[in-house]
Amino acid sequence: MNLLFLGPEKRPQIALIDFLSNDGNSIIRCEEKLNKEDITKYGYDFLISFGYRYIISKEILNYFKEKAINLHISYLPWNKGADPNLWSILENTPKGVTIHQIEEGLDTGKVVCQKEIFFDSNETFKSTYEMLNNAIVQLFTENWANIKNNKLKKYPQKGKGSYHRSLDKNEYMDLFIDGWDTKIKDLEGKALLA
Repeated sequence: MNLLFLGPEKRPQIALIDFLSNDGNSIIRCEEKLNKEDITKYGYDFLISFGYRYIISKEILNYFKEKAINLHISYLPWNKGADPNLWSILENTPKGVTIHQIEEGLDTGKVVCQKEIFFDSNETFKSTYEMLNNAIVQLFTENWANIKNNKLKKYPQKGKGSYHRSLDKNEYMDLFIDGWDTKIKDLEGKALLA
């Protein structure tokens, strides 16, 4: 398959690109804003987004139809948007990872597969972030054959959940007394008290 992989060149993304390459796929990675000419020029078969910072236009989504997925480190519908791990702790909402179809709304597409994750309260924000990234990589690699062959039953997200912008975290940053090494037990549910 000819794959378009959207996301930064970081450890979890590189692990997925290596996996996809070893599966015999041709991959182009991009972290810049897309335009339709780039898409049609290369004739991609599938789009995978993981950590991509831009909203994908309806025109591009129409090109891929149902062959565009996003890997999100939250248990959707909880914590759509920015900093999902942070908000799952601050608001004490379900934690986990979700692979979902991309549609026009932000993190609103049908769930392809997901897994709830439970943390020990002595974990830190840094360690939970790493755990979620490892879990999404594992969930993807275990399900890729069924994802690419459209063999998984997709289902709508259940409930309203929550959504956050990157700026929303600013009022809580002074609570991180040890930076990202702050234990999650020191911040669990703090946004609910504000």
